[in-house]
Amino acid sequence: MLGPIDTAIIFAYLALMIAIGIYASRRQNSVEDFFVAGGKLGSFSIACLWLASWVGGAAIVGGVTKTHEFGVSGGWYITCMVIGCLLFGSLFAARIKRKGNEHQLLTYPDFIETRYDSRTRIVATVTTIIAFIGYAAGQLAAAGAVLSTLLGWDYPSSLLLASAIIVIYTATGGFLAVTYTDWVQFTLLFVGIVIVGIPIAVANGGTWEAFSNQLPPGHMNPIGWSLPTMLALGVSIPLSFFVAMDSYTRMFAAKDETTAKHGTLLAAVFLLPLIIGAIWLGLTAALLYPDVESGGDILSRLVMDIFPVGLKGLLLVGILAALMSTADICILTAAANGSRDIYQRYINPEVSPPKLFRYSMYLAAIVGAASGLMALVMQDVIGILLLAFTINAAALFVPTIAMMTLEKVNTDAAFWSISLALLTVIAWYGASAMNLAPVFNNDPLWPGLTVSIVIFFGISLLGSKSE
Repeated sequence: MLGPIDTAIIFAYLALMIAIGIYASRRQNSVEDFFVAGGKLGSFSIACLWLASWVGGAAIVGGVTKTHEFGVSGGWYITCMVIGCLLFGSLFAARIKRKGNEHQLLTYPDFIETRYDSRTRIVATVTTIIAFIGYAAGQLAAAGAVLSTLLGWDYPSSLLLASAIIVIYTATGGFLAVTYTDWVQFTLLFVGIVIVGIPIAVANGGTWEAFSNQLPPGHMNPIGWSLPTMLALGVSIPLSFFVAMDSYTRMFAAKDETTAKHGTLLAAVFLLPLIIGAIWLGLTAALLYPDVESGGDILSRLVMDIFPVGLKGLLLVGILAALMSTADICILTAAANGSRDIYQRYINPEVSPPKLFRYSMYLAAIVGAASGLMALVMQDVIGILLLAFTINAAALFVPTIAMMTLEKVNTDAAFWSISLALLTVIAWYGASAMNLAPVFNNDPLWPGLTVSIVIFFGISLLGSKSE
């Protein structure tokens, strides 16, 4: 357990997050403020939103854990995010911002309906909600593991604390609160992992010479992690950048097209030292704990053992910051889907802004509870995130790219490709869990993506409802 000074640092940080949420709630004047911060953010804010949300604590905790277990290839998870930022920033960021301005868009399903029909919007909304509950669950699972180690609490109690704090500041402050907290959280993460973390690891024997000479040879193999898993991550994560709703809300939140592009590319630059930091700490943990089974608490254990008082609390707050900054946008995204894309779009189009705010707060609490339950049941951080990335990428990538690149698109093709790809991924996971046949041990991304491609282009070639 932590000493009183480091424990005080952590609880002070948690209190600060709630205070920021309350402050942000007082600066909101419209639904646009709540969902996309009024569309006025600069490049640094956009970069921080990418970093704090996509490179969350689950990525850092999971990256260190996988590096401890498999070696340098454990950094592949975050590397895939660099690829995603570069591709999305170069190809789509400015175009999405332009489209958002033209149609006054706030969510990804808003964007989908500009080329497809309301049926496609519904299945895109359902897919996004399922995926973002999974994203949030991955962060909460990591947060529960970290807090359990730090405070000496059981995992369910730690999970409950993390979930409650995140839901409170997200539901009250909306996207402005997410932006303000992400400034703080990215700074803490960068300082803790890179500026403080690497030198302390080196001082405790974590040098490159020691890694090369004392670790098993497989730990220096860049593909030492399971190659099929690395391939699945290498496809599903970059593809998810193009279909994740929070990617679109960031672009809608940027003040102009140039800001949307530059902020995304800046995030890719900032990611590079975080990859090095995660790998370095993971290899140091492998040196110090060669016989310890890898788990979500391996980074917490490393920090507890080698970091001095005060700095220990700083890094642990950085880890918690990363966890919470990813979970908050995921919860807000799913809540926005429920309130904007279901309630306002189909049930009560004339709903007043105060009532929509209130429903968004209720939905944020429900999404937080659902994500917490998923985290309680699964607990495998990377496993949960891979499930979420797979659902998003397999179901939504093909129709999204088609609407951005093709002159004419087929609404039937989009609807059925999303629906059947989503069902394929879920059924494949279920069959794998029940060990029905060896074929189901393959990653469900591939059958899901195959179904999406075949259905979309098959129906498009047959021709029917086209724009």
